[in-house]
Amino acid sequence: MELSIYEKLHHVQLAIPADSEDQCRSFYCQILGLIEIEKPEVLARRGGLWLKLGGSELHLGVEKDFMPARKAHPGIQVADVAALAEHLKASGYDVEWDDAIPTLRRFYVFDIVGNRLEFLEPI
Repeated sequence: MELSIYEKLHHVQLAIPADSEDQCRSFYCQILGLIEIEKPEVLARRGGLWLKLGGSELHLGVEKDFMPARKAHPGIQVADVAALAEHLKASGYDVEWDDAIPTLRRFYVFDIVGNRLEFLEPI
């Protein structure tokens, strides 16, 4: 059954360990340049942080028995994937290029707590 009620992806959530918000801010805000969004007060007490990602959001939520997502990942489309890869490498992060999809130029990188991220650009 096809439903026509879906409009867009609002957010994706990744887990982070307790007390890692400052490290994550450093990576996501300073290295990647995302903007932190203020969480509602009732949710802010739980820890974590929310980030603006184009027209969507990326939520980083504290998970008690944290294990990084090594396979599952968000795919984030960017305007200049090569420039982002160079920026990440210059910032000390390893990028892994993947040419398995001929219509996309893409790479993977692991965030500061070990979660896998994919950045891509249509060719």
